[in-house]
Amino acid sequence: MQKDQFHSLYSRILTPSKTLCQREFTYSGYSYGEVFELAAGIRKILSRRGGEKTLCICTENKAVIAACVLASLTGACQLIFPYSFSAHALLEMYETVGFNAAIADHPEEMPAGVEVMIPLPSSIVEIDPEVIRDPDKQFLRLFTGGSTGKPKVWSKSPRNLLTEAFYLKEKFAISEKDLFVSTVPPYHIYGLLFSVLVPFIAHARLLPDIYTFPQEIISTINKHKATVLVSVPIHYRSMKVDNLSAPSLKVAFSSSGVLDRSDGLHFHRKTGLGITEIYGSTETGGIAARCVSDHTDSWKPFDIVSWKLNGKRLSIKSDLASPEMERDDAGYCLTGDEARQDKDDRFVLLGRADGIVKVAGKRVDLLDVQNKIKTLPTVRDAVVVALPAEKGRENVIAAVVACDLTETHLRKLLMDMLEPYAIPRHVKIVSQITTTATGKIDRRRIEQIFLKGKRPKAED
Repeated sequence: MQKDQFHSLYSRILTPSKTLCQREFTYSGYSYGEVFELAAGIRKILSRRGGEKTLCICTENKAVIAACVLASLTGACQLIFPYSFSAHALLEMYETVGFNAAIADHPEEMPAGVEVMIPLPSSIVEIDPEVIRDPDKQFLRLFTGGSTGKPKVWSKSPRNLLTEAFYLKEKFAISEKDLFVSTVPPYHIYGLLFSVLVPFIAHARLLPDIYTFPQEIISTINKHKATVLVSVPIHYRSMKVDNLSAPSLKVAFSSSGVLDRSDGLHFHRKTGLGITEIYGSTETGGIAARCVSDHTDSWKPFDIVSWKLNGKRLSIKSDLASPEMERDDAGYCLTGDEARQDKDDRFVLLGRADGIVKVAGKRVDLLDVQNKIKTLPTVRDAVVVALPAEKGRENVIAAVVACDLTETHLRKLLMDMLEPYAIPRHVKIVSQITTTATGKIDRRRIEQIFLKGKRPKAED
């Protein structure tokens, strides 16, 4: 996107028309005008505190989140989005980056000394569209945790985040006629973009709640004639039911993990709509997309993203990547994934670059072991992780498997399909594998299950 074009779109966000102010943003809830009034109120409160504050967003209220983003774009505050609202996670973030204030659904979880604000509306004249934040300066930070190991913090500039939102709106022809329904929380990057920012800049409407049960998702879509579904693989799997029908949908998005092909094909057969998968990460921004109805495993990069291979490692260059990402001389960032080139400027993902570990001196592909376990009878899901061995620099493989097999039976089946060194040493049979709020596998929690009891009590 050209700089002049971006600046025009950027300033226009903070200049609502009277017609827009009267439109609904959240269904039977906040109007666009009321969102701007909340933004003005947040700005007014913070301006009285003196100096720019850092505001932690601990709410699932999408209208309030949109208002906080607007207030921050005017320079009122820096924003922090947590990966969890738990007291432990918030304290961890507070000690890492610090924040002065918070808007919270559960204020009792806040670290001591943090002011919990109640957003109150004020006149829109408090927002001056001529006073906007430098598009290339940090204004928002997102924490990643759970499935990625030790939590990390990634910052975003207005250009990072809004360029992606503008692009997605145009690419998928999102308009004011659309109604969004979401199954993911709005404080992670995927939910923030697809269930708050994209509908906001498109002047669309969205349903304010987060729907997670299969019949609830289906009935909500059909009751309100929603046109856009924002969801994750685990929820598409739960919708693998005979009564699935959603004639009003024009696009269904999936991200935060690889969509199981059979789940996608079932959705396609029942609805006639191919699920559009989005590939990217918090730090890289969106990178590529593919649709189940295209019947291909390869990904089509976004027009605003350049890519190349560094050996097998995928490298990307775009305005969407966080400033903290290391760049080579040509401006490319190295992702954590391996890929191979496909025809028509597409690529096929081969798995995480760090998914190869050594066991007994042999290289083991954890994703390959995981995929083979998933082919066994009654196996519903599986996660394979590498744990540090007690001695040396080797690894021990462990697996959590959701199935109806006994551990003995499972091991016997694995002996017929895996090399002895690749068979998980530790196995835990469960009825269901726990995921994070965004549908990702909580690998850190799984690792702790196996490591528990092997460390001194002081470290537990």
